[in-house]
Amino acid sequence: MKQLKLFLGTCFLLVAGVFSGCQPDHEESHSATPLISQVKESHAPDKRVALFDITYSNDSLKGQTNLPRALGELTAKLDSAGIPYTNVVEQLPDAALEGKTHGVVTISVANIRSAPKHSAELATQATMGTPVSVLKKAGSWYLVQTPDKYISWVDAAGITLMDKNAFNQWEASPKLVFTGLLGYVYESEDKSMMVSDLTAGNLLKLLGEDRKYYQVALPDGRSGYLEKEVAMPFEEWISSRSLSDNNLISTAKNMMGVPYLWGGTSIKGVDCSGFTKTIYFLNGQVIPRDASQQVNEGELVDTEKNWDKLEVGDLLFFGRKATEDQPERIVHVGMWIGNNSFIHSRGRVRISSFDPDSPHYDEYELGRYLRTKRIRQVPSEHIIEVAKAMN
Repeated sequence: MKQLKLFLGTCFLLVAGVFSGCQPDHEESHSATPLISQVKESHAPDKRVALFDITYSNDSLKGQTNLPRALGELTAKLDSAGIPYTNVVEQLPDAALEGKTHGVVTISVANIRSAPKHSAELATQATMGTPVSVLKKAGSWYLVQTPDKYISWVDAAGITLMDKNAFNQWEASPKLVFTGLLGYVYESEDKSMMVSDLTAGNLLKLLGEDRKYYQVALPDGRSGYLEKEVAMPFEEWISSRSLSDNNLISTAKNMMGVPYLWGGTSIKGVDCSGFTKTIYFLNGQVIPRDASQQVNEGELVDTEKNWDKLEVGDLLFFGRKATEDQPERIVHVGMWIGNNSFIHSRGRVRISSFDPDSPHYDEYELGRYLRTKRIRQVPSEHIIEVAKAMN
């Protein structure tokens, strides 16, 4: 009997020891998680524009981030709390890029997707000449961050990689802006072969000119000829940009009928926020990508459907109002053009009106209207000049 009691007692101690041995790790994991959440909420509350995908398990910090300061803050908090860890977080840009952490879009419109595959959701687009930060490579895809800070994947054919020196040379070179809606770079002045198509806002390197043509180079070095009447020097174009009523309305109306494209931000297709973003881009400003981001900018103008308060360029937001069970959800945006009307992309770029007597009366959008914000002439760290964004 004594041997049996001793045996059972030994088993109890062993089992208790196993569980007590596991408990500290379990507690440490739980105590590390709130610290990770705190830092993420502070530095990367929006995963679309900042990468801080970090977890703690088995005494290790794992994951990836492009925010070294945030990672440093996290490790300092762990040290202060006495939580042991091995830091195996992948810090981006990836060293495997060998310094080629700059990229420039080299096709008329690059499709930038939520995952490194063509079947993935179209997250956004970037037009030729747009600089991007390159973070890592996966197969034939690159994880990039656009000037509006959006982080997604682009196929290798869409960008050309550069190290800092090469990018500085590109940045310093004289450039042209394509000012038409759709056009082409030709291999020769006889237009016998096309080098690339072009869309509004495309940026090219100026090599030379004659009476009718500019000789240009694309970011990847391909060269050809562009008709002078559909382009102008970048500095001249920038100086001509202004967020005047006429400019905003003209740009918007020039895109009438362009088809709706989820993730689109170009003349080839736009979603609702891609449309408002493109209007502002072509008039000198880069604004946030999505409607749920744009709604956080500027000054509140209206929530009561008082259209007399609105000015040309104001952004109207639509969606679902908050209830006890569900938060507010912004799902659509358009731009006010005056005369009780706004222009937006729903199915196609179109004009809608809140006037019941108008042929463009839009009862559907009126029913889900939430508020109007004014971003024109309102300072914001998230709204930058195109001249700065493209350098």
